[in-house]
Amino acid sequence: MKILHLDSNHSLLIHQLNDLGYQNDEDYTSTKEQIIAKIHLYDGFIIRSRFSIDKNFLDKATNLKFIGRVGAGLENIDCTYAESKGITLIAAPEGNRNAVGEHSLGMLLSLFNKLNKADKEVRNGKWLREENRGIELDGRTVGLIGYGNMGKSFAKKLRGFDVEVLCYDIKPNVGDANCKQVSLSELQEKAGILSLHTPQTALTENMINTDFINGFKNNFWLINTARGKSVVTKDLVSALKSGKILGAGLDVLEYEKSSFENLFSDAKMPEAFQYLIDAENVLLSPHVAGWTVESKERLAQTIVDKIKENFVK
Repeated sequence: MKILHLDSNHSLLIHQLNDLGYQNDEDYTSTKEQIIAKIHLYDGFIIRSRFSIDKNFLDKATNLKFIGRVGAGLENIDCTYAESKGITLIAAPEGNRNAVGEHSLGMLLSLFNKLNKADKEVRNGKWLREENRGIELDGRTVGLIGYGNMGKSFAKKLRGFDVEVLCYDIKPNVGDANCKQVSLSELQEKAGILSLHTPQTALTENMINTDFINGFKNNFWLINTARGKSVVTKDLVSALKSGKILGAGLDVLEYEKSSFENLFSDAKMPEAFQYLIDAENVLLSPHVAGWTVESKERLAQTIVDKIKENFVK
């Protein structure tokens, strides 16, 4: 098979595919149109999030057997059309789930203990102890929306705390020893912390809006290491101002470009984002929850293993 690599990844990916006897070509700079012009030459290609794989692209890929996405989701691919053409879709959520679980926990503990705020103050010569008194996680109820690889990883990390962990998922019977599956209304009734672990779909886009937020009985903390477009930022800011949301840890933002490599689609900074930048109870990171040294290797290995499983007899 001939495989085209459209994004750089861990070197083991190409090395191990070479060992399987596959031809591996790399093209990290050509435009989408230039790639389309030659994609018919390849049996498979591997991408992260460089550009969307739409119907036109797939129609030109006349010999395509598989698409490998070195990441958790497949939202940049027209999956229904690809599958209708018999193309195998390969993602790697197993590869960065541990990293996402750790990052989610790190954000939550940092918010609870005001670590980001305190660090900035000490660096500026301020020694404010009472103002930086933290709160503890034990005794609280954590609600997870989405209980796949990422949600399960975060729930596992929470086992060391005396917390109740609840999840809501559109799939039935996903709960386990680490998390009780409940209805959305029960989660909103009980949770004081909400963490998102959902893919980007029509169901999840703009999911966290004013109506959804106000559906919670308690004021709550929000962690989002999933997809930025799940949260309506202006509604989040309104809830932060009112105190309905007590604080937020955001690894992803609705303003990200679809490639996740850049923030804004234009040069103007949204007013809501400026509020997040200035807020002391908001922690931001640049879509790196699943972006560790270990996950880079693990993601690549997962793709190789799944290619072997599907195509090596």
